[in-house]
Amino acid sequence: MTNGYLFREYIGAQFTGVRFSDVPINAFVSFHFILSFAIDYTPVNQQPTPVPTNGVFSPFWDTGNLSPAAVASIKAAHPNVAVMVGIGGDSVQDITKAVFTPTSINSWVANAATSLTNIINTYELDGVDVDYEHFAAGADVNTFVECMGRLLTQLKANMPWITTSIAPFEDPTIQRYYQPLWRKYNGVIDYVNFQFYGYGDNTDVPLYVQFYDQQSANYPGGKVLASFMTGNTTGLISPDLGINAAKELQRQNKLPGLFICSKKSSYGFKYEIQGQQIIANH
Repeated sequence: MTNGYLFREYIGAQFTGVRFSDVPINAFVSFHFILSFAIDYTPVNQQPTPVPTNGVFSPFWDTGNLSPAAVASIKAAHPNVAVMVGIGGDSVQDITKAVFTPTSINSWVANAATSLTNIINTYELDGVDVDYEHFAAGADVNTFVECMGRLLTQLKANMPWITTSIAPFEDPTIQRYYQPLWRKYNGVIDYVNFQFYGYGDNTDVPLYVQFYDQQSANYPGGKVLASFMTGNTTGLISPDLGINAAKELQRQNKLPGLFICSKKSSYGFKYEIQGQQIIANH
């Protein structure tokens, strides 16, 4: 029986062949995989450079290893596992940046709701994570707020069981978009996947906790998840610091959950195991 606390892991963006079944899963946590990413761009094999499609989303993750059958299999094997789809992300398979480029609010929302519903149904997914990190010159804050807010509202109305989240990080441009989204539409946003791993490697545990408190204040009332990244973290917070900070947040009774941004690494799944142990021992 899970204890209601959450562990999440982004998977599939790096095309390293990692499968759901490779990742150790602790039976006592709620475990969410987040497929990275569905993007509203043309497929990479159609033309030299993918271009925006105004809300028509396609899977850009490792669909060979992370297929609908693989989703069904991991959920059947582990009743505590749910699988989400992340939308946006940093880039379209490292070819070009994934830029939020809507033609209009209404057309983007209509296209996004239709295409994401198809992906959710095809893969039998359990939720959506909003992770846009780049914005076209004409995409003002209100446009982003209304596009994302109306999309999540519509998806929740049609599929009440889905879990939703947003994934901001500490950058004035990013916060300028995500904080107003939270203020207006927090009623349809279940978690804040804050990218704490973007902070510098001079961060120690007390400073991490300070950053966590700041972001909890920026997203008042939100379930803000702690986070760290595996792989190349040169100049950034290390996984070990992330683990120690999560332990301290838990000690202070502040930790609703934890997520890992998984890059190719030589760690195996050491940090996934440690992170889930923290959550399981809540």
